[in-house]
Amino acid sequence: MMTHSPRPPLHAPKPWSNSFATLGEDFYVALAPTPVPEPYWVARNTTLSAELGWSWSDENEDVLLQELAGNRTPAGAVSLASVYSGHQFGVWAGQLGDGRAILLGDIAGHEIQLKGSGLTPFSRMGDGRAVLRSSIREFLASEAVHALGIPTSRALSIVGSDLPVRRETMETAAVVTRVAPSFIRFGHFEHFCHHDLHPQLRQLADFVIDRYYPACRTDPRFEGNPYASFLNAVSERTAAMVAQWQAVGFCHGVMNTDNMSILGQTLDYGPFQFLDAFDPGHICNHSDHQGRYAFNKQPQVAYWNLVCLGQALLPLIGDQEQAVAALDSFKACYLRSFSQQMAAKLGWERSSESTAALADSVWALLANERVDYPIFWRRLSQWSKRCDFLDSQVRDLFLQPKGIEAWLQQFSAAIALAPASHSADLMLRTNPKYVLRNHLGELAIRAANNRDYAPVSRLLAVLQTPFDEHPGCEDLADFPPAWAGSIAISCSS
Repeated sequence: MMTHSPRPPLHAPKPWSNSFATLGEDFYVALAPTPVPEPYWVARNTTLSAELGWSWSDENEDVLLQELAGNRTPAGAVSLASVYSGHQFGVWAGQLGDGRAILLGDIAGHEIQLKGSGLTPFSRMGDGRAVLRSSIREFLASEAVHALGIPTSRALSIVGSDLPVRRETMETAAVVTRVAPSFIRFGHFEHFCHHDLHPQLRQLADFVIDRYYPACRTDPRFEGNPYASFLNAVSERTAAMVAQWQAVGFCHGVMNTDNMSILGQTLDYGPFQFLDAFDPGHICNHSDHQGRYAFNKQPQVAYWNLVCLGQALLPLIGDQEQAVAALDSFKACYLRSFSQQMAAKLGWERSSESTAALADSVWALLANERVDYPIFWRRLSQWSKRCDFLDSQVRDLFLQPKGIEAWLQQFSAAIALAPASHSADLMLRTNPKYVLRNHLGELAIRAANNRDYAPVSRLLAVLQTPFDEHPGCEDLADFPPAWAGSIAISCSS
């Protein structure tokens, strides 16, 4: 069934600019996207367009459809594909670059990028295209992660086309319009360091510092060394982001250095997953045969990636001790951020030894029985309002209830010690009712393959406000069906 969106198209303010293009041709190749035949709207994010101060109007519908399909370059835009390198699965992969993404430029401080917009000089063995399946997953996931308060790129629209694209099977093409303050990655810096292009390395670092980290110019902690301060700031932002991933149960799946944002934002949604059953060692990427990017390894992989960034910046920092000191903040920042996140999940605004002990012990209980992670925290939030031990909604999640019964006694005792400092409402604002489970995305994708985009819109609505109840959408917050465990998500997803 064909379901047409009633929303009019986007009218973007002018003029476009492209700050990245000012770096010069050592950093990119200028080119236009490759057109797709007969494009059509799949999804549009009116929430994001409103936040950007953009409006939708009827009179330019076809123009905007063609622009966001990559069939027509917006007036004033300077489209380009950037070059970078990186480590993939812990191994130096050499030159990479935007193989299927083209940066149109920036408006109001946000870069606008088309993903799936055709071949570039950096496509290597790829076809430069994205498929509808992966585009829907990225569109929904980036908005879900944003609504959870985690820094991330976002998605403005999906344009579909019946152009055939082969992955594991034959699929159809799609183009996602992605939005972020910047798409610069760790791999951009690795590229210029690896090729001993130190003037370009310095130019890139100065560009990023001046545009996004100006305080690094006057940071007294690093004796006037802005590059060491920059590494320190990226380390702390990355630590805070990964701590949020761990607390909410988000698996990125492919934390290569070329997928790591220099701004500490979640970037490149491929084989991601929100945990269903709580398994600390869960591997969400079917292509990750060694488990390098398992859920419980994400913090240490983030640090490993930061060490790679530190090595790339060392020619600018000039002092290895300062580089090490800049990286050292990662662990303390991660532990502090994670402790704070878990305290909020338990209903306290500030972390303490008590909240840390409660979090550690309940994680062990959840892992022991592979309890559904989102449902546990949401039920616990509701249970905490009364601490009624006759209410079995939390206990019923466990086959062996003795452990959780003892833990609930400890939890309620901690609340009783200082009831004014605890907030069940904080728990409900921290523990979402709705997350983008794999099976929900899969059902929306199946419908979209039949030109029914209503499930995508319905999912988007609850994921944008995941802490609300949304009467009538309870099925989107239920346990996953048995077949969900057989969904295989790979790097092509």
